[in-house]
Amino acid sequence: MSKIVGRTLDFLEVFADQKRPLTSSEIARLLKIPPSSCHDVLQALLERGYIYELSSRGGYYPTLRLYEMTKTIANHDPVVLRADSLLRALRDKVDESILLSKVAALGATYLLSIEPSHPLRFLANVGDNVRTLHATSAGKALLGSLSEKALSGYLRSASLSILTPRTITSKAKLREDLEAGNRRGWFLNSEESQEGVTTLSARFVWASAIYIVTIAGPTSRVMPQLAKSAELLMGVCKLLAAPA
Repeated sequence: MSKIVGRTLDFLEVFADQKRPLTSSEIARLLKIPPSSCHDVLQALLERGYIYELSSRGGYYPTLRLYEMTKTIANHDPVVLRADSLLRALRDKVDESILLSKVAALGATYLLSIEPSHPLRFLANVGDNVRTLHATSAGKALLGSLSEKALSGYLRSASLSILTPRTITSKAKLREDLEAGNRRGWFLNSEESQEGVTTLSARFVWASAIYIVTIAGPTSRVMPQLAKSAELLMGVCKLLAAPA
């Protein structure tokens, strides 16, 4: 990533993290960058109207320009527009967290996260990457999409770290698990990445790209309705894969 682009993003994220106005010296300290570099980015953001100075020595804070711009972008995201209503309907039927991620090479990024009504829920932030491939249902759905050559290459170099007592750490068993997921059309993570959490995922292809839909929640709620949830999940993916 370009250094200046990364630093600009760091600026925006530090305000989200701190949730308060920040002085130039505070920003430089929090980001561990030279004051001169901090000044350059601040001036650029000020000139473009993305931040403002509350008062002399009162610190800086983002304006609503970024919010309005991102809202406009989100309202015209072709994938979100296509998937949002179907995934919200799925959430209403299973009342668990529903996640949409986009695959890119050996990674996947969350594009949409729809929360259930329960206070106890699985959380994932839009923009985050799927944490692990071997222990999450979304990661398994990604691995299951690979060609035999690509999967063999991944397995040769992969380190299947232990995340819970139920994490699959045998490459042979992982391959068997992926084959089972491909046969039935969906992939399961039964407390393999986080104790007490079960997720199931299925993928679909749209506009030549691979997307993954995930249902996630506490094992005590997900497992009793696993068969029903899997059927609903595959039905939604079938609709999303259909030509627009």
